[in-house]
Amino acid sequence: MAYIDCFNGDADGICALTQLRLANPVESTLITGVKRDIKLVRRVGAGRGDTVTILDVSLDKNRLELQAVLDSGAEVFYCDHHYAGEVPEHHRLTAIINTMPDVCTSLLINQHLQHQFIEWAIVGTFGDNLRKPATVLAGKADLPESKLQAYENLGIYINYNGYGSELEDLYFHPQELFRRVSLFASPADFIAEDPDTFNTLEQGYRSDMANACACTAEVELSHAAVYRLPNQPWARRVSGVFGNDLANRHPSRAHAVLTEHADGHYVVSVRAPLQNKQGADEICRQFETGGGRAAAAGINALPEHELDRFVDVFKAHYAS
Repeated sequence: MAYIDCFNGDADGICALTQLRLANPVESTLITGVKRDIKLVRRVGAGRGDTVTILDVSLDKNRLELQAVLDSGAEVFYCDHHYAGEVPEHHRLTAIINTMPDVCTSLLINQHLQHQFIEWAIVGTFGDNLRKPATVLAGKADLPESKLQAYENLGIYINYNGYGSELEDLYFHPQELFRRVSLFASPADFIAEDPDTFNTLEQGYRSDMANACACTAEVELSHAAVYRLPNQPWARRVSGVFGNDLANRHPSRAHAVLTEHADGHYVVSVRAPLQNKQGADEICRQFETGGGRAAAAGINALPEHELDRFVDVFKAHYAS
């Protein structure tokens, strides 16, 4: 019997799996990638008696691959908060799916584990830009103010590391970053005992965000803004967290960050207004490689000829 852990390479996926493996330490095969590599389940080579854990990737985008894993005879635990469509019923599938805007996978795993490693859930929730739920959770954990800011920063930095078109864009392979953080029962221990990793992420984030903040919006309306970033590694790394930062600074406005790619298409990050966390997934699913959740979604490869249509759809959706 083998254990296989398949998880999104962002803060939510890493922190969700960290909680599970601290609660139940096993030697497992790790399957992950850059944040936008969501077709991860196709890489799962499972057999009868194996146990497969799938975290923070859309069931809808992996439906056929999930069925193949179940057909192989493996047991599957699936936990996610993205659009799922119809969840299949199968005696070897345990699914925890909740697509509400203020929910993430780290929160769901925290509930599943009855708060055993609540501090890692707080980090993952901050990383998914769910500041209010993360702060509420921190209150339940009686987290001091000094830790609260450090945990928010750590969540942002881990999330930042997951962006990029290729693994070469990242400071750490998400698999390696999971291995490093999951050694520690608390985020405070990780920050104190692995300062090299923490400092690398912090310095990279600050440098890349400075570049992004120097860019001006191509479209700037009261209800929506569109930014275009160049085909540079820093831009690919920062695209998602820049969108989160814009959303936090302008909570009544929707934001789209388009990052140019070498082959001419755009990688798109969409953030719904924080005051109305709806519609991001509906917009992105109108395009071939789009998906996500109501509050935050994206398009992996938007062709140049669809750029104007995307901007029109984006502006019109939030104008209403």
